[in-house]
Amino acid sequence: MKNNRPKFLMIAVLTLISVGAFAQAQLAIGIKAGPNFANLNTSESVGTNYKNRTGFHAGAFALIKFSKIGIQPEVLFSQQGSTFKYSGSPDLKANFSYVNVPILVKLYTIAGINIHAGPQFGFLTSAKAEDYDSTTGKVTEQSIKNDIKKSDVSLALGLGWDLPFGLTIDGRYNLGLSDINSGASTSTIKNQVWQFSIGYKLIKLGK
Repeated sequence: MKNNRPKFLMIAVLTLISVGAFAQAQLAIGIKAGPNFANLNTSESVGTNYKNRTGFHAGAFALIKFSKIGIQPEVLFSQQGSTFKYSGSPDLKANFSYVNVPILVKLYTIAGINIHAGPQFGFLTSAKAEDYDSTTGKVTEQSIKNDIKKSDVSLALGLGWDLPFGLTIDGRYNLGLSDINSGASTSTIKNQVWQFSIGYKLIKLGK
């Protein structure tokens, strides 16, 4: 029993440190939404021109903040894809929808301003692309979900500001790391998304 005393003391000290740390932590749950400016980084033929597609994202976040460091997981519905055109066609759209789960580490500086970064895991819910018939001049839309991988991994990099009264503002760039092309084409396709969000902490506990 005597030999176990140091272990018990160590466990007790670590428990007290953990309780003290959580007592000083801020816990918050909130909602956020804003516009997306999405594009696709692809090795496809240079005859196709890709441009930004405007969409939106919306969802919820949780924040655990320890003084200058915070951990913020989120669940977001996100409209992505691209606007594109090829020889003789009008502007066409590739419309991808994802449920994204970023897990961010936030470094706070002054007055609630923070830098954040972390991995984002995306799960495809729909993928549609427009096609142009040069003979009839008609634009049609079809599902290409079987040609797009069901999951995606990105690196999220951003800058945010936690304002008084629970408001949050942040801008973020999601750099696609994985090739989402699963079709017959050998070209690589990666998501690229700029996001700008306004959020509100519905529940806030701690400082």
